[in-house]
Amino acid sequence: MEELSNNYGENVRRFNDVLGVGRSCDLVSRDYIIGGKRARIWVIDGYGKDEILERMGSFWLSLTEEHLSGLTEMQQFADRFITFSETDVSFDGEDIVTSVLLGKTLLLMEGLSGAALMDAKNYPGRGVEEPPDGKVLRGSHDGFVEAVVPNMALLRRRIRDPHLTMEGLKVGLRSRTDAVLCYLDDKADPGLLEEIRNKLNSIDVNSLVMSQESVAEAIRPKRKQWYNPFPKVRYTERPDSAAACVMEGNIILMVDNSPSVMILPTTFFDFTQEANEFYFPPLVGTYLRLLRIVVFLISLLITPAWYMMVSEPNRLPGWLDFLSSPEPASLPLLWQLLVVEFLIDVLKLASLNTPDSLSNSFSMLGALILGDFAVQAGWLGPEVLVYMAFVSVASFAQPSYEIGYAFKLLRVVLLVVTAMFDVWGFFLGILGILVLLATTKPLVGKGYLYPLVPFNGRALRRLFLREPISRDNT
Repeated sequence: MEELSNNYGENVRRFNDVLGVGRSCDLVSRDYIIGGKRARIWVIDGYGKDEILERMGSFWLSLTEEHLSGLTEMQQFADRFITFSETDVSFDGEDIVTSVLLGKTLLLMEGLSGAALMDAKNYPGRGVEEPPDGKVLRGSHDGFVEAVVPNMALLRRRIRDPHLTMEGLKVGLRSRTDAVLCYLDDKADPGLLEEIRNKLNSIDVNSLVMSQESVAEAIRPKRKQWYNPFPKVRYTERPDSAAACVMEGNIILMVDNSPSVMILPTTFFDFTQEANEFYFPPLVGTYLRLLRIVVFLISLLITPAWYMMVSEPNRLPGWLDFLSSPEPASLPLLWQLLVVEFLIDVLKLASLNTPDSLSNSFSMLGALILGDFAVQAGWLGPEVLVYMAFVSVASFAQPSYEIGYAFKLLRVVLLVVTAMFDVWGFFLGILGILVLLATTKPLVGKGYLYPLVPFNGRALRRLFLREPISRDNT
């Protein structure tokens, strides 16, 4: 859309047509006579604050021709007679239309060049209650919401530092979605920041309907690596976790309409940390962190290793006699493990789509009834259910759903390879996982295995050990 013309009537017709006055029922427009001059406002119903618009409109209608004498530019009118603080003047037609669709109120006036854009909007949204994932026993119980403005305020509340920068961007050719880069300008890596900024500005998609996931897919490396299940981005809905990452020099990317933020850069070892650890003393926090790492490694290897040891008679050493061969069942052992793997995901999906008042009881009943029936019918062995129950519980020890499903898929692949090639398959499968991990390309940053590759001993120690808060690591 071209820049504004000097003809008031032509500008009004253009904005009426582009914004859809009379075509869209939520587009509200109103004519005024202000000091003898024609004026018109446009605003999206549901965004505009009625009390503010009514108060400003009442004030404008009280103006006389003497008040407006000598005014030729909208900026002069805004400086004198628009009391709302978040007001700017624009001459760019495309920028004006985008601003109105974002919720700003547009004011045009006869004889004045430019258009006033008043950010008197109120986004519909929910409260900042604690998110369902990443809950803590102690500490703050607030969470991000779908609008970026309150999310920025939640971070400002925790980081009262003038170096904290909130850099606004527009991404998406048609959706023009709001995105905000949050960082400390004296700690964030300038090269990394410029790389992220260039990736966001070069996004060549019409719409980001799935918010952050759409952004992550749009800025991923050219080498797609669709076969790689490891997550390239870490998400959080907790303001305290996001603020801690900002203080460490990371960059937070907030996208409008999403209650979670992206933490960049992301490495594999970042998923070893959780907010709960920092609300306990260092010794307890270190124990919880190491426990979660060990449990998750066991959950990756337990079923393939058990299958390898019991698939051949007399393979178990004496001290592992308690890992006896499973009871005979109708299905082969490999198919028993695979069926239960997928059955667990079916129960998760069913629980997710079940009303809240029924989800807990439904999940428990489904697991008990199906498991007991399968054992009594001779389809599954009880040992299989025990091992898969441990795997299912262990998956909830990791707060990241993305890394949890990555481990699940790798466990299934490792199990199949072990069944095909026995001991060689087990160790080749582990080697393949390590190679896949080493070749994973992050969205931005030094590398997916940093601080192991390239090596940084101090940073690696801090990932595994919960160190006391000091002047150096706050």
